[in-house]
Amino acid sequence: MLENTHWEPLSKTCKVLVSREHRFNTDTILLAHFAAPRHKERCVDLGTGCGTIPLLWHIRYAPKAITGVELGEQAAAQAEASVKENHFEEHISIRRGDIRSIREIFPEPELDLVACNPPYKAVGAGLRNEDTRMENARHECTCTLEDVAAAAKAVLRFGGRLCICQRPERLTDAMDLFRAYGLEPKKLRLVQQRQNSAPMLFLLEARRGGKPGLQILPTLLIEDENGAFSEEMLEIYGDYKTDHEEEKA
Repeated sequence: MLENTHWEPLSKTCKVLVSREHRFNTDTILLAHFAAPRHKERCVDLGTGCGTIPLLWHIRYAPKAITGVELGEQAAAQAEASVKENHFEEHISIRRGDIRSIREIFPEPELDLVACNPPYKAVGAGLRNEDTRMENARHECTCTLEDVAAAAKAVLRFGGRLCICQRPERLTDAMDLFRAYGLEPKKLRLVQQRQNSAPMLFLLEARRGGKPGLQILPTLLIEDENGAFSEEMLEIYGDYKTDHEEEKA
């Protein structure tokens, strides 16, 4: 096993290799659910990190083909180890590469779905991190919103979907960029920690060549009035939440 890593369960039958630098959180789970692929779709997770989204897609939705693209050597190695440990090699491919050169991996616009959980902060915003891996994960050093839009346009078929999660302050940036690249925003969902709190995240779906018209979905609440996970969050977490509740019992 890779140094300073450990296994985390995603379900009763699947686990993922995580580290301090490359792990998953609630945002990852929410994006995997929001972007839910259909059975025969070909999909890619850009900047897949330790590979959580491809693993969740396979065990929950079983699309035709899943690729995880990751620039970082350590993260890609963790993702590859997870695919092998779960014996998913026939279903998930991990490719080490830069999304800014995505045509080297996908020469033609043939995919049905692109997902990306991009860095949340622009370069120069917020505190910097001396660890390059942590810096790249948090700041747009190697992956900007425009890079995501350009990559999605390059690999999506006409009508294909791009799904991202981001902080609310980047919403107008995302919509403007996606439209500039022919990716029409079609579905938006805000996420709040609890009732009466400000949104902490948005989930956005855009379609390549889509017609104008944005559907705003009901706001997703992480917690109920008692501070516990809401019923919808429990449904989204599914087996993962059940496993961790059993560990704590």
